[in-house]
Amino acid sequence: MGLSTRIETAIASAVALGQGRGADGRFSTPPKLGEALHYATAPGGARIRPTICLSVAMACGDDRPGLSDAAAAALEVIHCASLVHDDLPCFDDADVRRGKPSVHRAFSEPLAVLTGDSLIVMAFEILARQSHLAPDRVTQLILTLAQRTGMPGGICAGQGWESEDQVDLSAYHQAKTGALFIAATQMGAIAAGQEAEPWFELGARIGEAFQVADDLRDALYDAETLGKPAGQDDLHGRPNAVTEFGVQGAIQRLKDILGGAISSIPSCPGEAQLAEMVRMYAERLTPVVSPSRVPGE
Repeated sequence: MGLSTRIETAIASAVALGQGRGADGRFSTPPKLGEALHYATAPGGARIRPTICLSVAMACGDDRPGLSDAAAAALEVIHCASLVHDDLPCFDDADVRRGKPSVHRAFSEPLAVLTGDSLIVMAFEILARQSHLAPDRVTQLILTLAQRTGMPGGICAGQGWESEDQVDLSAYHQAKTGALFIAATQMGAIAAGQEAEPWFELGARIGEAFQVADDLRDALYDAETLGKPAGQDDLHGRPNAVTEFGVQGAIQRLKDILGGAISSIPSCPGEAQLAEMVRMYAERLTPVVSPSRVPGE
């Protein structure tokens, strides 16, 4: 079974359970909220975080594939929850996500709040249900995901930085985007019975690279290309790499971060394959910029 199939199967199973569907396919929970859970998670985006999680697990031996699948699914469900909340009027007020109306536009703002909340709870239930496979590992997976979701250094902290007058860009990036990439590498290792700490740097570097790339896309691309509103950093006055370094400086920073990510991969049986995966993402992330697409340069 390929990585994509493993990820989609695990997410679909978790969502179906969360929807409370009976054998007849009917909801035993509020139908609109049940539909919103599916809407927020499928079809998904690139599933980058769960792919990294499973790739690390496989590089480390993947001796409990059911647990690895649960870790990947829980991670992606948290990511989907964060997108639902990010799009709310109190934050980005985004009308579009992944090329379709955002959850609050499709279902209403109250249902969007409940969808995000339900998905967060679902993520931890996904992990808890695997306790019979390896209790010690599940405990560590739950703790790791909690630390990368909340405070002091999780995605909640990342969102909180946007309300501060003075922002440390590196700390902001590590919390807002890096946190779930750190979770991806660490949870993949934990699911395969390895120590989490050696995998922190790889996740942090990949996360920072993705945030810089996202800053570049937000500045350079239109909404149709992105599948979501463009120019949001300027609109909301957010700290970002393009403002701090300029377009070409941000591109060079992206390349430097990704080079460091490859160098940071811990020794493991699948080290070479992981390095190739990072190189592949480096090619996808680095934009080719023509002078006409560089604002103010």
